[in-house]
Amino acid sequence: MKRIVCLDVGDVRVGVAASDPTRTIATPVEVIHRVGWGPDWRRIKEICDRFETDEILSGLPLNMDGTEGFQARKVREFCAQAEKHGLRVCFQDERLTTVTAEEALLEDGMGRLERKQNVDKVAAAVILQQWLDENRKGE
Repeated sequence: MKRIVCLDVGDVRVGVAASDPTRTIATPVEVIHRVGWGPDWRRIKEICDRFETDEILSGLPLNMDGTEGFQARKVREFCAQAEKHGLRVCFQDERLTTVTAEEALLEDGMGRLERKQNVDKVAAAVILQQWLDENRKGE
């Protein structure tokens, strides 16, 4: 097995998390401040190289009724660039993951500014952990 890198794609920031080699535990990695598709994807590729993977999981912001809206289309469009960098992408429903991440950071006693700097990578870890847990059930 190899690691998988997870993205929580937003208009301003991309939260990044990665799994361990056994695909059991998700860990927050960093927050990328978006500057443009080229630089954003170069940074994502560098992270994938560091974790020795070509697999990306991206959160997909579905509407509460499960349909895809404008933001989901933007995420799919952003992730379509992965192929140009030799990366493969799959998607995971990310509904309420930012809320879960925010609550976890509040429980840790983080102040507002520190939460804002960390919530995206923690949300990426929540998305990834959900995916890892769902995909481990069948084993």
